Amino acid sequence: MGIIGWIVLGGLAGWIASIIMGKNAQMGLFANIIVGIVGALIGGFLFNIIGGADITGFNLWSLFVAVVGSVILLGIVRLFSGSKA
Repeated sequence: MGIIGWIVLGGLAGWIASIIMGKNAQMGLFANIIVGIVGALIGGFLFNIIGGADITGFNLWSLFVAVVGSVILLGIVRLFSGSKA
């Protein structure tokens, strides 16, 4: 998957994760992309450890893995920032 694919997948995953975590109003496009890409790395690593497939291209499974990783990332950020929202 090329850089454009990573940006699009990251943007979608970050946006969906920000909606799930209730942070959509505070995050912009750039933050969604960064959270989505880092979340894809986290999700791919975790799913690889537990035996699931990791990110294989631009498909629904890859989007799911990236969203799960992004939600985990936003949860960790919320935990360390001390915000309740």
